[in-house]
Amino acid sequence: MRHLITEIQSLGIRVHKDIQGRKGGAGPAEGKSFLIGGIPVNAPIAGHYVSHSPFSLESMDNSYVLVKHGKVVSSLEVVPDPAFYTQSTRDGVGFRNIALLHGRDCLATTVLQQCVHWKQFKKCGFCSTETSLRNKETIARKSPEQLAEVARAAWDMDGVSHMVLTSGTGDPAGSEITYLADCVRAVKAVVNMPVQVQFAPPGNLDLIDALKDAGVDAVGIHVESFDLKVLARIAPAKAEIGMNRYERAWKKAVELFGPSRVSSFLIAGMGESSESIAWGSEVLADLGVYPFVVPLRPLPGSTLENAVPPDPERMKRIYDAVAVILQKKEVSTKETLAGCVRCGACSALGAYEKNESGIVCHSARNTHERNEAFKIRREVFVNEQRMFSDSDRDENDSESIFLVAKKDGKIIGTVRVFPVKAEIGHWIGGRLAVQKEYRTGRTGSLLVKEAMKRVKKNGCTVFTAEIQERNVRFFKKLGWQPIGQVIEHFGFPHQHMQADLSLVPGDL
Repeated sequence: MRHLITEIQSLGIRVHKDIQGRKGGAGPAEGKSFLIGGIPVNAPIAGHYVSHSPFSLESMDNSYVLVKHGKVVSSLEVVPDPAFYTQSTRDGVGFRNIALLHGRDCLATTVLQQCVHWKQFKKCGFCSTETSLRNKETIARKSPEQLAEVARAAWDMDGVSHMVLTSGTGDPAGSEITYLADCVRAVKAVVNMPVQVQFAPPGNLDLIDALKDAGVDAVGIHVESFDLKVLARIAPAKAEIGMNRYERAWKKAVELFGPSRVSSFLIAGMGESSESIAWGSEVLADLGVYPFVVPLRPLPGSTLENAVPPDPERMKRIYDAVAVILQKKEVSTKETLAGCVRCGACSALGAYEKNESGIVCHSARNTHERNEAFKIRREVFVNEQRMFSDSDRDENDSESIFLVAKKDGKIIGTVRVFPVKAEIGHWIGGRLAVQKEYRTGRTGSLLVKEAMKRVKKNGCTVFTAEIQERNVRFFKKLGWQPIGQVIEHFGFPHQHMQADLSLVPGDL
């Protein structure tokens, strides 16, 4: 089933003229929603490339089937227009001009249909958000009251179960976030429906707190590509924001909303390598951000309207790789509450997800996880080994990335890595600690391998550590080599060792 979904999302479905879909907007639009095996799928039906698709929608016995090269490959349901589309607000605006049904049960709206980046000639090449406005398919600004009316009606009349609010970037940038918070408050006042909000990372991260205070359940902060050259060419305004601000915003959001409830679109088909998508997906998942990988959907009115989606075979390889990453980082659609990841109609990634693995390793994502790591360190280095009399905390903790190993949700081990300020590219690892009952397994080796991957992804070329003499053999098995003689360190014999970072596997 997952391969079939992947193919139709790249190639499209030829349909009868009486079936219409969404032609424009922000993100991967231009398509029609179907149910295939009960899974919501949004497939292109009107793109210039769809006429060459081997897939067609045919009627059979008062229902529909999906046909490929003349052979039936699956039954299929067309998601009908919802009943709330027939209604209007108290001020006379049609509900479908305010919000739309996405997938099976997601209510979606672009609250501010205009974007400052269009005015500044820096619009994203994949976006046609203002085209919808010019075609009079929507209104420029949806009021909190209008959104509340539509949300209540969609909930009551059509069983809509969650909502996503996105927006063009305001003028000044960030002002849209405050308005989005007002809209969420209005919606939550009339219906207890989970809501996702999507926005660009603000300079003032306190604005994300305002969304949490307003009742937002999940957020999307979309970087679109980790290929910086592609990003600069396709989405110059996003490139100017810079990866550092994106990372700060992701970390802040995960701390507030939790892992898997923060997401970022990654669009395949804009000229990037498959490796960059897998690489970026691993970076996101390690932080607790769901990498929502989607194939490019060329939209009428967008800069990329004449492009074609990526080859489905390429997408299958990407999805397979990202699904493994999600498993290793304990990030899943099951944990999300609202928005595009929960809807899932524009990506086949959810169908590729795997069952949870036994032990997972990732960066500590919140204060609780960091505190649990410190507890384990104290247990090992103070209470058990008596290497320190009271605390093993030091000045390097403030610069460190803390990695944790978890089993069944419980943190069972930790290690830290930090850069050497005076030596660009040199990172140091240390404070590897695992709870006693888990030392006979692979927890320690997983943490060391994860540390090697993390520092390499942060530009490390030299990774060293002071290893207790009794653990030298263990580290040698993981590709570390001794340098110099054994010396005393904190009253214990230690060996200076360096990792072979060429052993770090790729993400694809």
